[in-house]
Amino acid sequence: MRILVVEDDTVLSAALIRALTQSAHKVDLAEDGEEANHALTSTSYDLVVLDVALPKIDGLSVLRRLRDRRSQVPVMILTARDTLEDRVAGLDLGADDYMTKPFDLPEFEARTRALIRRGHYSGTSSIFHGEVRFDPAARRLFHGETPIELSVRELAVAELLLTRQGRVVSKEQMIDALFGWSEEVGSNAIEVYVHRVRRKLEPLGVVIRTVRGMGYLIDKSSEKPHSEKADEELPG
Repeated sequence: MRILVVEDDTVLSAALIRALTQSAHKVDLAEDGEEANHALTSTSYDLVVLDVALPKIDGLSVLRRLRDRRSQVPVMILTARDTLEDRVAGLDLGADDYMTKPFDLPEFEARTRALIRRGHYSGTSSIFHGEVRFDPAARRLFHGETPIELSVRELAVAELLLTRQGRVVSKEQMIDALFGWSEEVGSNAIEVYVHRVRRKLEPLGVVIRTVRGMGYLIDKSSEKPHSEKADEELPG
């Protein structure tokens, strides 16, 4: 999942980013309302964590513009204001949740998980491919009941492919999901992560195909044809 954190308090933003990345999310940071507005018009997000008191453009104005563009991305408002009027104003403008500073990180993490499930999976409890199961609530991959150990970026690759079974996932989509704005991406970085995921999942019956010139896909079928090799390329 890709999350935008909009917060000008560097200490708080660092804590939020650390918590979210440890839960296998890709996080971008905007430190003022103009930067946030630009990010939201140019990048697709699964969740926005939005402070109210921001430089240049306040958070409620950012939210108003977002909903005026008919975006349905879930938005969690963060604010030091604790009045009923402030909470009502944010919710009326289209916020999905509201947390008052200071708050506990475990509660913040639980609420972000709930918003992402509500906005992205629309009631789906788990995503299956044969005996392999992705649990969006736990942010874990399982073979039967046994957890599959993946790094944060390996999990992001597996999630993209499993949630789009039967559809090609391009390298550009993977770069968006795995890397932030300021990170340099090596020419073969995606190939490296796909290879690692392939090595862990294909013995469990999940075949990752390379579609030349397009990207990667996992077929909807959980059966691996005996005549095919793991790294076989399909005609593009």
